[in-house]
Amino acid sequence: MDKKKTTGGVRHNNFLRGRFKDDISEMTAGFTSSLDIDKKLADFDIDGSIAHLYALRKAGIVGENEKNDIEKALLKIKAGIKSGTLELDKKYEDIHMNIENKLTGLLPEAGAKLHTGRSRNDQVSVDFRLYVKNDIKNIAEALIGLRSELIKIASSNIRTLMPGYTHFQHAQPVSLAHHILAYYEMFSRDFEKLANAFKTADVSTLGSGALAGADFDIDRRLEARMLGFSNISRNSIDAVSDRDFAIEFNFALSMIALHLSRFCEELIIWNGSEFGFIKLKDEFTTGSSIMPQKKNPDVLELIRGKTGGVIANLLSLFIMMKALPLAYNRDMQEDKKPVMESAGTVYNSLLIFKEIIKTVKFNKENMAAGLKDDSIYATDIATYLVKKGIPFRKSHEIVGRLVGYAESAGKTLSELSLKEYKKTADAIENDIFGIFNPVTSVNSKKTAGGTAFKEIGAAVKAYEKEIGKHKKLLEILK
Repeated sequence: MDKKKTTGGVRHNNFLRGRFKDDISEMTAGFTSSLDIDKKLADFDIDGSIAHLYALRKAGIVGENEKNDIEKALLKIKAGIKSGTLELDKKYEDIHMNIENKLTGLLPEAGAKLHTGRSRNDQVSVDFRLYVKNDIKNIAEALIGLRSELIKIASSNIRTLMPGYTHFQHAQPVSLAHHILAYYEMFSRDFEKLANAFKTADVSTLGSGALAGADFDIDRRLEARMLGFSNISRNSIDAVSDRDFAIEFNFALSMIALHLSRFCEELIIWNGSEFGFIKLKDEFTTGSSIMPQKKNPDVLELIRGKTGGVIANLLSLFIMMKALPLAYNRDMQEDKKPVMESAGTVYNSLLIFKEIIKTVKFNKENMAAGLKDDSIYATDIATYLVKKGIPFRKSHEIVGRLVGYAESAGKTLSELSLKEYKKTADAIENDIFGIFNPVTSVNSKKTAGGTAFKEIGAAVKAYEKEIGKHKKLLEILK
């Protein structure tokens, strides 16, 4: 067999044969094919083709009967692909050529008119934008679901107290609700990033042609309205060579994955016997192949592990685009796999993480036990001294000496006598011992955004309103 010839290469399709005498090799056909990836664009490709068909009819390029016949044929192809009864052929390189081949098989003359005033460059671009917009809506909805769950957990744990950490050391007492809502904030910013990415993708590039625009009177705004785009692109060269929307989407996905990974890391630590802050439901854990006592947080570990792939996909898009001259280059065929992989990973991670966090059991006793470490109240003692008229820097120094003295004496701060306290700072009175109370400590942090119970309650109400607004925004986008 002659390996230089293909038994069914792309140029066996008469659409592209004219310029070439020979078919491409089987090796080239296999290497350039993107069907396995871009077949996910099938529905969007047909929607785009129908919108373009209506623009062709308005421009007088196809007749009314031809338009009706082509639309029926496209919908038939769409149904066949969805049901799996219509087989796609790799020899036609991508989903776009497969659909066109099926169409011209059904309507040889009329079907051949559909590509008038259109290039695969703007066709692929608009299909991909539709795909991205759809994925953004799905992931935004999953984010709303997770954030709603976090609000529920916070609402029922405002008075659940735990050690707050910096540098992975006991820092100050905080409410568990306040800690959980820190992740709400991260995911809320992620929602905003998705909304911005949607706006970037919400631009129709159909009608830009290969790079210079179309030679026919194509109503681009008609196409945009039919496809649900808010705007049309303003420069045809930029339109076909732009993948900023894909990069921006993947950046938002990377941030979501990063925030999930941080949350997973804390839950994994909290689940460990050294902490014992939480207990995971059995269905989200696995056993060890050799140690029968083990109950491993594998699902959390996998979410954390998959984050690396999402971030790598973002980098691959940056690298792909970093030195491309205008306009379209075939390198850009590699844009879809990173986006599709990352979108699927993040969407599934959000769904399963929501179920995990919803079923987590918090061990409030173990959390409270961490507050018996008196050093966690050191900042409260410094604040106490400030209220006695001692400047903060001086107060900080005094408390540092007190901590050092207590350690050398083998005592906790609350075990020191008033006499011992006065040796370091005469301003200290008997009321110092009221400081060693986590509720008092937490409620003293009453600045907006602080961990005081009143502030957390106000934050929960604000977040509930925010979720309502975001749900309405999502309904508009849908």
